Amino acid sequence: MMRTGARQYVVARPLYSEDSFNEKHNKVYRHRKTMLDHVRQYFSCDAKRAKNAALSLLPVIGWMKIYKVKEWLLSDVVSGISTGLVAVLQGLAYCLLASLPPWYGLFAAFFPVVIYFFLGTSRHISVGPFPVLCLMIGSVVTRLVPDEGPAANITGFEGLTRDEQRVLVASSITFLAGIMQLAMGLLQVGFVVMYLSDTLVSGFTTAAAIHILVSQLKFVLGLQVPGISGPLSLIYTLEIIFNQITSSNVCDVVISLIIMVVVFIVKELNDRFKSKLPVPIPIEVIMTVIACGVSYAFDFKTRYGIEVVGQIPKGYEPPVAPNLHIFQETAVEAFPMAIVGFAVAFSVAKVYSIKHDYTIDGNQELIAFGVSNIFGASFKAFAASTALSRSAVQESTGGKTQVAGLLSAIIVMIVTLAVGFLLEPLPKSVLGAVVIINLKGMLMQFGEIPYLWRRDKPDCVVWVVTCIAAILLGLDLGLGVGLGVELISVVLRVQFPRCSLLANIRGTDIYKDRKDYTSIYEPEGVKIFRMPSPIFFANMDFFRNKLVEALGFNPLRVLKKRNKALNRIKKLLKKGDLQWTATGFLNTTNGYVKEPEDDSGTEELEQPVDYRELPARIDWNARLPANIVVPPVDVHSLVLDFAAVSFLDITALKGLKTLLKELIRVEVEVYIVACDQYILEKLHSCCFFDDEVQPSMFFLTLHDAMLHILEKHPEATGKRSTDDKILTTVTVHNPSSSLRIKDKNGPGPAAETKF
Repeated sequence: MMRTGARQYVVARPLYSEDSFNEKHNKVYRHRKTMLDHVRQYFSCDAKRAKNAALSLLPVIGWMKIYKVKEWLLSDVVSGISTGLVAVLQGLAYCLLASLPPWYGLFAAFFPVVIYFFLGTSRHISVGPFPVLCLMIGSVVTRLVPDEGPAANITGFEGLTRDEQRVLVASSITFLAGIMQLAMGLLQVGFVVMYLSDTLVSGFTTAAAIHILVSQLKFVLGLQVPGISGPLSLIYTLEIIFNQITSSNVCDVVISLIIMVVVFIVKELNDRFKSKLPVPIPIEVIMTVIACGVSYAFDFKTRYGIEVVGQIPKGYEPPVAPNLHIFQETAVEAFPMAIVGFAVAFSVAKVYSIKHDYTIDGNQELIAFGVSNIFGASFKAFAASTALSRSAVQESTGGKTQVAGLLSAIIVMIVTLAVGFLLEPLPKSVLGAVVIINLKGMLMQFGEIPYLWRRDKPDCVVWVVTCIAAILLGLDLGLGVGLGVELISVVLRVQFPRCSLLANIRGTDIYKDRKDYTSIYEPEGVKIFRMPSPIFFANMDFFRNKLVEALGFNPLRVLKKRNKALNRIKKLLKKGDLQWTATGFLNTTNGYVKEPEDDSGTEELEQPVDYRELPARIDWNARLPANIVVPPVDVHSLVLDFAAVSFLDITALKGLKTLLKELIRVEVEVYIVACDQYILEKLHSCCFFDDEVQPSMFFLTLHDAMLHILEKHPEATGKRSTDDKILTTVTVHNPSSSLRIKDKNGPGPAAETKF
């Protein structure tokens, strides 16, 4: 029964084809803009648009207008201080991934944050060093300026130390990546991030976590391992580490283990009791301060030979211009950096925007990160994005806007200008341990493999291939391989969709896959075929083959056979070997009739069957004279469900028209239902219709077409029981009554179905 209080409705309408529907219902004319109209609109300008453009380029104006000082300021201050302390530590730690002196990480945690404050649309992400980007920069740095051997022959390296050369490489590639991001933002191509699926990003970041883990082992173990870049660099690095494992510094190992154990335990406690803690315990900062004090008090550098951060220069260095020669050498690596940096930041920003109910603009985010990286690179900072853990701290400690981000930058600036010298005795193994323990989230993504394999095997293949390729070939090539596999998987899904034959669910106007239900009704001689994807050049042959398989015969082969048989019958009639009688053809010869040679061409055999020289039409499913055999066709009507077909290209139009003509010429009526209006307009504009293929074959719904077929071919219904009747009218009387179904094929009480 229908639930009490349900709305009442009555459905009673005529049977509609597309033509009859358009004749009865007037369409509203809509002017469709041309490409020239869009260009004119894009470059037009008025006062309102200029104001909106200014506000969109400076989102800070928008949210500062609604800033609630009394409610938000204290939260932003607390969040800014907490985030700033974490940013200082991560800036120093992640700088090791980029193979740069640690204090340059403080630059990356300051300059981009200030620019993003004015240009960014997210109120919660913490801008600064991101480990994956740092590692990608490090691979370029070690390629051009290796630990051992001469640097690459680049103009501008003369007279610079190794560290200065590396800083120049990192700042130049950051500048180039920023230009790419800014250009994409100005060209409004922020949608490019949609091609990086969550599965691909997950596999890629997991591989990056493996690279980061291996790169930090030399600091945790206190080994001298040269930086290696290129394919299989991770394997070569592990080989060197295992060869030197007996030379590990015990003090570094002990410090690292203590740091990792304590930080891991406290982080787990933070997660478990986050609802009760007003602010997460900044355990990384606490352990760093303790380790720094202990290292200074016991002089670890001299007594145990551990490697420390060393002298941190006070203040900021003057701006420098990027090296154009480095642009040429690093253009290939800069583009994936620009994409990865934006994709990760945009993904995190989108999560927080949904959580806190505000909108972000992908194109403006590209502009914000582009300008941030260009400005930061001018002051020797490296590429910035957002670190997930740092953004989580900013949001979980109560940050409401980017005021918290600006305050975190001020904390970093204070450390850089005033108290940086206190971090000089800090062991690098502490920074390596902090980096490794923060990889937990990315390494836990390995748990997605069983889930993906059970739910979606193609996505699982994308994840695994991306991860393995990024581990073995490097992050830049691995990202390209992963993107290629992802696009191939999409193409294969569209090119080879799951086609199905539909059947009517008894007593309803609903049609489902005939293999999925038992209570179905299929009229004799009617096939309903559904292909749930666009039809284009790559899958047109697949569509044809699947349709031929569903029909049980090849219409072109049947057509050729019929034309050959017709030509033979005509010749036999002319010779007198056959005669037409009231009961059909009569063979006038007593013996076997020799088959004459058929000199018809291929094109002639593909033409419509011509009955003009015959006394009557031929029943091709009956027994034919003179031992003539033609494949039988037991289908008189074919319905193509185009509800899921979103577009047809020119190749598909030609192939579809050819297929429809072949079916029509073998006396199969074809109906196309639920076709998108855009496709219908395209069919008309491309001169799809002619004397054989006509617009009258298009119907509004599948049920309309089915009722039309049953009305035209009443013999298709056969001897049906009451339960097999096709629904023609539905009337819901009231919430307490049952659903009554009336069939026009005969008087009598209506069949009744209860819900």
